[in-house]
Amino acid sequence: MATALLIIHGLVAVALLGAITHQTLATWAPTRTRPGSFFGRFRAVPSASFANAVVALYAVSALLGAIVYLYFLVDIRPDLERTGHWQTLGLFDIKEHFVAIGLALLPAYWVCWRRPRIDELARTRAAVTAILAFIVWWSFLIGHIVNNIRGFGS
Repeated sequence: MATALLIIHGLVAVALLGAITHQTLATWAPTRTRPGSFFGRFRAVPSASFANAVVALYAVSALLGAIVYLYFLVDIRPDLERTGHWQTLGLFDIKEHFVAIGLALLPAYWVCWRRPRIDELARTRAAVTAILAFIVWWSFLIGHIVNNIRGFGS
């Protein structure tokens, strides 16, 4: 059961990673780009259309991660402690804190994207999106590192 939950958690995380990365690149891309260029294609998709998906995917990913975390604490963490992977466990602890900060940031993120045409929120929207993108990428990469060190369920 834990392996199935981890796979689902990973799939949701990949979808979240794609949505937040697309939105971040579209937000930070220059507004005057060639229509056929890489960033021009990112700018062609309305960035606000990703906001609800990002909020839902982040919440589902955090919930699945919290459930899988219980298995991690019982089965994986003691072995990592025994073998002295303290830096990895420290990075994973930072990941937990970042995910909690991201959860607290979701309402502000959603409010910023609810009315994307308001120019006064453009910088705030870009900053909040970049912070959330950093948290998602950090969590994704550190999760893979921890999973690859021992392997889940082995």
